[in-house]
Amino acid sequence: MYLTVKHEGFKTCEQSGFCKRNRAYADNVGVLGNSWTSPYSLSTKTLKIENGHITATLVKSRGEGVAAVELPVKITFLQSEAARVTVDEKKRRQGEIELRHGSQARKERYNEASKWAIVGGEELDRSAKAETSSKETVVNYGSDNRCKAVISHSPFSIDFFRDDHLHVKLNGKGLMNMEQWRPKVEKPEIMEDEEPKEGKQPVEEGEDESTWWEETFGGNIDSKPKGPESVGLDITFPGYEHVYGIPGHASSLSLKQTRGGSDAYEQPYRLYNSDVFEYEMDSPMTLYGAIPFMQAHRKDSTVGVFWLNAAETWIDIVKRKASSNPLSLGIGGKIDTETHWFSENGLLDVFVFLGPTPKDVISQYSELTGYTQLPQQFAIAYHQCRWNYVTDEDVRDVDKKMDRARIPYDVIWLDIEYTDGKKYFTWDAHTFPDPLGMEKQLDSHDRKLVVIIDPHIKNEGNYPVVDELKSKSFGVKNKDNNLYEGWCWPGSSHWIDCFNPAALEWWKSLFAYSSFTGTAANTFVWNDMNEPSVFNGPETTMPKDNIHHGNWEHRDVHNINGMTFVNATYHALLARDPPASRRRPFVLTRSYYSGSQRLGAMWTGDNQAEWSHLAASIPMVLTLNIAGFPFAGADVGGFFGNPSKELLTRWYQAGAFYPFFRGHAHIDTRRREPYLAGEPYTSIITQALRLRYQLLPAWYTAFHAASVSGVPILQPHYYAHPGDEAAFAIEDQFYLGSTGLLAKPVVTEGAESVSIYLPRGETYYDYFTYTTHVGSGSTITIPAPLDKIPLLMKAGHIIPRKDRPRRSSGLMRWDPFTLVITLGSKREAEGDLYVDDGESYDYENGAYIHRHFSFSSSTLKSSDLSADTDVSKPSKKRKAYLTAMTAVRVEKIVVIGAPKEWNGRSEVKVAEGAKPTRTVGMKWFEGERGAANWAIVRDPGTEIGNGWTIEF
Repeated sequence: MYLTVKHEGFKTCEQSGFCKRNRAYADNVGVLGNSWTSPYSLSTKTLKIENGHITATLVKSRGEGVAAVELPVKITFLQSEAARVTVDEKKRRQGEIELRHGSQARKERYNEASKWAIVGGEELDRSAKAETSSKETVVNYGSDNRCKAVISHSPFSIDFFRDDHLHVKLNGKGLMNMEQWRPKVEKPEIMEDEEPKEGKQPVEEGEDESTWWEETFGGNIDSKPKGPESVGLDITFPGYEHVYGIPGHASSLSLKQTRGGSDAYEQPYRLYNSDVFEYEMDSPMTLYGAIPFMQAHRKDSTVGVFWLNAAETWIDIVKRKASSNPLSLGIGGKIDTETHWFSENGLLDVFVFLGPTPKDVISQYSELTGYTQLPQQFAIAYHQCRWNYVTDEDVRDVDKKMDRARIPYDVIWLDIEYTDGKKYFTWDAHTFPDPLGMEKQLDSHDRKLVVIIDPHIKNEGNYPVVDELKSKSFGVKNKDNNLYEGWCWPGSSHWIDCFNPAALEWWKSLFAYSSFTGTAANTFVWNDMNEPSVFNGPETTMPKDNIHHGNWEHRDVHNINGMTFVNATYHALLARDPPASRRRPFVLTRSYYSGSQRLGAMWTGDNQAEWSHLAASIPMVLTLNIAGFPFAGADVGGFFGNPSKELLTRWYQAGAFYPFFRGHAHIDTRRREPYLAGEPYTSIITQALRLRYQLLPAWYTAFHAASVSGVPILQPHYYAHPGDEAAFAIEDQFYLGSTGLLAKPVVTEGAESVSIYLPRGETYYDYFTYTTHVGSGSTITIPAPLDKIPLLMKAGHIIPRKDRPRRSSGLMRWDPFTLVITLGSKREAEGDLYVDDGESYDYENGAYIHRHFSFSSSTLKSSDLSADTDVSKPSKKRKAYLTAMTAVRVEKIVVIGAPKEWNGRSEVKVAEGAKPTRTVGMKWFEGERGAANWAIVRDPGTEIGNGWTIEF
């Protein structure tokens, strides 16, 4: 049994100066109650209303004898129906404040988070209409002006309405707080009974100055040359009980309270990317990534906010019952969720999304931050990893044994031990003397290799990489503007500064096949430790007063630092090959921020081989899916510790439904490749792996949908059924895209069954036995012995799959398809299939197949969803691809819920699309012991890429 995280190594809110100050601010407001008035007001004389946006100045009053602070505010209304509120601070004059980073240090607040996170969706809604009076400005915007923002001038607040109902309130509780820039004034020591001298720097009443200019934690001193500059804001969701998002945390899907309830966490949710060793369950403690995107959901309505800030951030959540009227005594009232956001510095920059559906909110957010990468197909298959495969012969041996055991896999991984003394871009000549030979063996079965490359560069003589980093000044600097030195796996290390464009170009050159010798086209990259992890740093990371390119402090950019490193690696992999033959990069990252989904996959970090960690992985992965980063997974089997064979088996069954599916283990654990488990475990694990490969067409179609619209690959119940109030907190079952597949992995030891919730009136079939279940808005119990994955198919769907077991996904490329049709009482069904070459960018030139299948009135049709509608002038790549795909056909059609009148029939007619149009045999089967009737059609003669019609 492993111990949990060492809490003393990470700050609580009380130990974080700005968190403590903002919480105290909220407490003080709470004490004052109705007598409190927010000090922020909008100056109407500065108000300007133009097409799609409003600009003005906010004035922060600071009490008698203290000058007011001017804060430029911009409120923007976008075509996507999102609204953006940005509050800055009036620019400082040179010399107004003492800075310890030299005259070139930045004087303004960090304002470049948008550069990394935002890639689109900023088109203005020029049809927005504004009316202003002395007290408020009202803006109507969106489709048919269904959205409305009511901006109160004094005190400043904004209420957002959709269809005349209030959904989001900014500063409704008056907790807005922007700590203004101020000069540091050394106060003379005041002796006991001595009166303060005249000219003392005025301070607002009640402010705690103890952490303004310096802060100490764990023996590390954080110099704070710009002083206090935190930003805070309360955001209320009236009538919304459930809020979701803000990964990453090992917490529930529906987020818990952090104040005011018996079940509340003691701390706010924290977003500060950190290397948390052996993290604990059910905690708001920060983990490796930060996505400050939150959704609020109630029956048939979803809204959201995106807090665009790259600095350390904390979020308090309070759920308060609001009475429907003053005489109700709370009976029949609704729940308001009140959130309080505060970041250490930067702009106050928040987007508001008014839905109305979960799909709308996630789409609006994804349009801004980018859709998930469409990966190569191998990347969504199974990955075999441990720390570490010790030699290239070890890798070859594992590869051969997987084949002998007929266990499919696509990728094998190497952790840091493959390097020469933990120097990246090198190989240990004694243990990996022939990496190219190893990669050639993998390539013979269309398999890939992933090697780890971390951002810390070993500080050792005669190491060309670090020599060049030093000579060209490509590393992060310390507070004295010298090259920063810290400690990580290699020992003394320097960190590449990926905010530096010149460093990015240098990083690209390191991945060239001629530079990183021993790598081939089937070699890809794992970026770990990129929070960044620094073993001797404060909170196991980099000091906040370090300096990045552009003279920004690390505190300004901490949460996006990891994304900049993945961005560098992604473009380095792109640059390895000529443009005409480029393949989509694959990069795995541990640290992430909003926008990281554009660049690769993530995993939930260093979990443990315990049942609780298996259970927690599901809400963690679901949260990432609804937060715009669906290519997510957890280490199958647990990174730390040795799982029992039962736990390992159940984890593979759950992992078969992670978008990113990798088995991984710590260097001190026993070897646990699937073929070592012994029977019956190896066979059961193999079944789970083969199920993943069988359903790869459905998975790839779901990835494509995510890459063009942001739709989650794994969908929690509230997303799929936004009106089903009884199930909004369900976090242990989910749907795979729009396939209708509903999974409920087993996550408890010794379980022989599971309880699964089914919505009222919906029909489901067991994936393996076709047993029929009709939902009643409650849970049902279904058998789940060790060799059974609880997996249901919702009636009304058509699921594409491939049924021939292969060694890797690449070897399945030309295999035929099976279509599984699930019919309900209406005898209608539909589904999609997306196919391309699975590796190149040719799909951007039309080289893909996108089909829609529909079954109605006993007729099955295949129609084209291709965006390349100019069929008279298809691109050369599209023509070549479609020609190649003429060999790929539909070999089998399975109809679940086949009507009884089909009994005795032996054929169906291919009315169009087959060559020649012909009659095909069908066999009907009667279901047994509660199973649906079903029918099977073999070899209808239809090509997967063509339109066709089959009449049953």
